[in-house]
Amino acid sequence: MLYLTIKAALSGVIIAVVSEVARRSPTLGALIVSLPLVSILGILWLWRDTGDAERIAAHAQSTFWYVLPTLPMFLLMPALLRAGANFWLTLTACCALTFVLYLVTVWLLGKFGIAL
Repeated sequence: MLYLTIKAALSGVIIAVVSEVARRSPTLGALIVSLPLVSILGILWLWRDTGDAERIAAHAQSTFWYVLPTLPMFLLMPALLRAGANFWLTLTACCALTFVLYLVTVWLLGKFGIAL
């Protein structure tokens, strides 16, 4: 239970720091968020829990493929917000787009024999 609490606290601290930095400097906040901190933490926790190199390799490869369908969201959001769209509608549209692109990615990769 202590281990789970430490993992959650560390992850929460990272999110809190990033949100505070982004409040002062959106560009620096974006730079920090773009770092694969969550992925690295996940890989570290997975290594500590399993010590299984193949599981980590599969996790890293899947992470790569799952990052790709999230990228269009970072173009759609500023475009909609700058066009005057409501924040919550914009966020909903971005989440919906990402979900659809996840489904398309899994389907398309399956056609090439890549299972996620």
